[in-house]
Amino acid sequence: MASLIPCPHCGPRPKEEFTVKGAALARPDPQAGPDVWYDYVYLRDNPRGAYEEYWHHTSGCRRWLVVSRDTASHEVHGARDASIKETAE
Repeated sequence: MASLIPCPHCGPRPKEEFTVKGAALARPDPQAGPDVWYDYVYLRDNPRGAYEEYWHHTSGCRRWLVVSRDTASHEVHGARDASIKETAE
């Protein structure tokens, strides 16, 4: 069975409906120096474990999502609309 992504707009959908676009990292300040931007664009850690990534629901609602998954097991822990900022509790 295919892995399911819990789209907040469409419900659980097969991962084949989505396009993975990359790590959901905080962007540097626009005024940051070239070294900071170089690190952001080219030098990233490749963590093992919990991670957040941008996914596009290309064959569904066409919304951008932030999907939380485990990079070792590929287990998906949840998803939220990328336009909604996560709040700290």
